[in-house]
Amino acid sequence: MEVGSAIAVDWSGARHSGGRTIWLAEVADDRLLVLQNRWSGASLLSWLIARAQADPALVIGLDFGFSFPAWFVAERCGGRVEIAWERARAEGEGWLVDRAGPFWGRPGSRRPLLEGERGHFRMTELALNGPAGHPKSVFQVGGAGAVGTGSIRGMPLLAGLRQAGFSIWPFNPVALPLVVEIYPRVLTGPVVKRDPARRREYLAAWGWPTDLTRRAQVAQTEDSFDAAVSARQIWRHASDFSHLPQPSETEQIEGRIWLPNAAQDHPTRSTQSRV
Repeated sequence: MEVGSAIAVDWSGARHSGGRTIWLAEVADDRLLVLQNRWSGASLLSWLIARAQADPALVIGLDFGFSFPAWFVAERCGGRVEIAWERARAEGEGWLVDRAGPFWGRPGSRRPLLEGERGHFRMTELALNGPAGHPKSVFQVGGAGAVGTGSIRGMPLLAGLRQAGFSIWPFNPVALPLVVEIYPRVLTGPVVKRDPARRREYLAAWGWPTDLTRRAQVAQTEDSFDAAVSARQIWRHASDFSHLPQPSETEQIEGRIWLPNAAQDHPTRSTQSRV
C-alpha cells in the first residue's frame, strides 16, 4: 500500500468560531501543500471526499475520539460503532447538556460515579500513559483539555466518510483512503505548544517547512502547529499503514489511537534552546 499524501485535522468541534480553530494540513514528499482553517464539518467532509476522488492514496488523521467505552456502545448503541456515530449526529447536542451523565463538565455537572465495571476511558486512552499522558475521557465535555464535545461533533464526519468509501481504522479493513484517530501530543513530542517562541524554535530545529513564510504560518497558533506537525509525522511513517495491527474485539468497538511504530524525530529541548 503506497501512501501518496498525509492529511491531519486539528478538530476543535467549536460551533461558533467560524472554523478558525479547525485546521487542516496536507504533507507529501515532506512538503507542506495545504494549511488552512475556517472549516465546518460540512465543508471539511466535502473537501476530503473531493480530494480522495482526485487521488485516493491518502491517510487522514483526525484529532478526536472515534468512539466511546465499550459498555456505552453496548448499552446505548446496540454494540455497533456505526450506530454510535448516527446517534451522535441525531442526539449529540442533547448529550452535551444532559446532566444525568455519563457526560459531564458543563456548568452544574460533575464527573459521575459509574456503577459496576463501567469506566470513563477507552482502553486506547488508558494505554497512552507515558510522558505525554493519556487523553481525557470522551465523556468529559467541558473543562480544561476536554475532548468530548469535539468527539461527539466529529463522529458524524466519520459516518459521512464511511458512506463515501473511506476506510475508518480499526473498524474497517485497511485500505486507501484511510482514516485514523490521532493524539497530537504524542506526535509533536515534548514542546511547550502554548508558547509561540517554543513552536518557532521546534520548527527551526527541524528545518521544516523549508519555506520560511510557510514555517511562520505553521507556528502562528497551537492548532495550526498540531495539524502541520501531525501531518508530517503521518507522512514520515507512511510505511506503517501497510502493517497496522489486527484490532482486538474491544478495539473494533472503542477504536484505537494510531501511533507510529518507530521512534519519531522530535527536536530536543537542548536543541531548541540553541536555535
